[in-house]
Amino acid sequence: QVQLVESGGGLVQAGGSLRLSCAASGSIFSIGTMGWYRQAPGKQRELVATITTSGSTNSPTSLKGRFTISRDNAKNTIYLQMNSLKPEDTAVYYCSARVLTTPQAFWSDYWGQGTQVTVSS
Repeated sequence: QVQLVESGGGLVQAGGSLRLSCAASGSIFSIGTMGWYRQAPGKQRELVATITTSGSTNSPTSLKGRFTISRDNAKNTIYLQMNSLKPEDTAVYYCSARVLTTPQAFWSDYWGQGTQVTVSS
């Protein structure tokens, strides 16, 4: 099995910064694109950013100036640097990864348990 564990969430004041981490472990033959998503109370889950193994990123234009995704392939870990945080950034942030567990298997998406980010005004 595959496990994704997020860390780094917490309570911060508006204008502050936070750095999230997500480490993938378990039965990983190959790992592909990883990403961050978030879900605020009463809202749909939305894309924050994704990153390929080669470092190509994708994120909504509205977040590109404040949020930066990065990864360490050797550690199967991704990060999300969040700057100039706003109260509307408050949400549960989830980590995802596309993983091939064995050569004969198929690619599947895995999700972490989520980490709470709360931004106070």
